Amino acid sequence: MMVGLLVCASATITARAQNAEPSTALIGSRAVAVNSQTGKVYAVDSRRGSVSVFDPRTKAITSVRVGAEPVAVAVNETTDRIYVANNEGGSVSVIDGKSDSVLATVQVGSLPYVVAANPATNKIYVSNTFSNVITVIDGATNAITAVKAGSADAIAVDASLDKVYLLGYENTNLNVMDKTAKITGKQQVGMHPWAMAVNDATAALYVTRVGNGQLLKLDEQSGMTTTIPTGAFPCAVAVNPVTNMVYVVNHGDDTVTVVDGIKGKVVATVKVGRLPQAVAADAKKNRVYVANSHSDTISVLDGERNTVLKTIPAGKNPFAVAVDANNGRLYVVSHGEPALSVVDLD
Repeated sequence: MMVGLLVCASATITARAQNAEPSTALIGSRAVAVNSQTGKVYAVDSRRGSVSVFDPRTKAITSVRVGAEPVAVAVNETTDRIYVANNEGGSVSVIDGKSDSVLATVQVGSLPYVVAANPATNKIYVSNTFSNVITVIDGATNAITAVKAGSADAIAVDASLDKVYLLGYENTNLNVMDKTAKITGKQQVGMHPWAMAVNDATAALYVTRVGNGQLLKLDEQSGMTTTIPTGAFPCAVAVNPVTNMVYVVNHGDDTVTVVDGIKGKVVATVKVGRLPQAVAADAKKNRVYVANSHSDTISVLDGERNTVLKTIPAGKNPFAVAVDANNGRLYVVSHGEPALSVVDLD
């Protein structure tokens, strides 16, 4: 059932025909983040220049003022710090998770787009649109280091290996950064790479390729790659680390491709709603949640049977989802109202 509402998200989704080129509006998972240690959820409100915080213990919603047009949020669960990329403000706001107040504003250059945190090193990584520079923030001091690392439209962190992966939509190379912020390798990932997910339990990185409808599996230790066919325009990917199943959302044909991460093979193709855009896996319940942007719904998949258990209503054009398995809640960010729904999974 719906138990609350939160914030509005960023830019308006662009309706398109199913055979059109996908746009960057597809990438929206950065709009919401959960601290699994505290259970708090953080969602950007671009129109109001703020972040809304939902506390599951009190069910209270508070608004924290940040910079101009916040577009992305990341949590360092070790330090209980939240980092918000303010696109128009050219800055990152640092929020204290205990007081829910802004501790610092760090200038990172024009149009920051993606932010990611490595809890193992207490480093935060910020990319800027139309730039080949990655800003690395020291979480202890908020000092910054600019690294020429190529354009990064998506960032993934494997804290267990101290590796940071930088992916550009128009770049066929995946750049690999180590804990010293040096580029230690480049990996060919093919046409139009779009989304990434890490399974740190198996040291595997998964990259979707919208250009040819494939999922690329990268062995982080050996560098060997495997390609797996998906549906049309695979735009989002999530991993269940317990079952080692990988779920790829195909925006172009309204399906989810289920991949066995060990065998590297497709085990099922599940039909969902119109123009699915985001996915989250619940390892505790073995459920998968898919945001159907043009059906205004969430498809709930049974991870054991690979079938749709139910379809629940969401806000207008849902584009980002996050699940908190510990508290049994799903968070859905929508472009329209309600802006962010809190779904009680129990």
